Amino acid sequence: MIERMLPGLEGEQHSMTDLGAAARNVIPNDDNAGHRAMIDAIRTYVEVVTFAPADEILRVLREIADEDWMAMPPWARNLAYRLVCLQRPDDVSVLREASADLLSFGPDWDRHAHELRDRADRIEARG
Repeated sequence: MIERMLPGLEGEQHSMTDLGAAARNVIPNDDNAGHRAMIDAIRTYVEVVTFAPADEILRVLREIADEDWMAMPPWARNLAYRLVCLQRPDDVSVLREASADLLSFGPDWDRHAHELRDRADRIEARG
């Protein structure tokens, strides 16, 4: 497991495995208001999610969605699902979940959502 300390999460040092905290810090709120704090939160989130395993990314996405479906910015969700799809390119359920999430923020992302859904269909058809 990669264990690297990152600054910027509530003023403390956190391990790179703390994706949940990093994801929550990119959700705008009064606690992390301010341009510099948001830039630090975004930088930390991108670094943490980049090296997170697919299971952890999915767990955090689902957990945050259960708390407040619209809280996490679409760019952060898109990045997370993209990384999961890259780690699990043939996982039909993940492809469909990512597709459904993209469709929720269209129409800009609809083409990509349909590509993911079509890829899932092709995998199932040959399966």
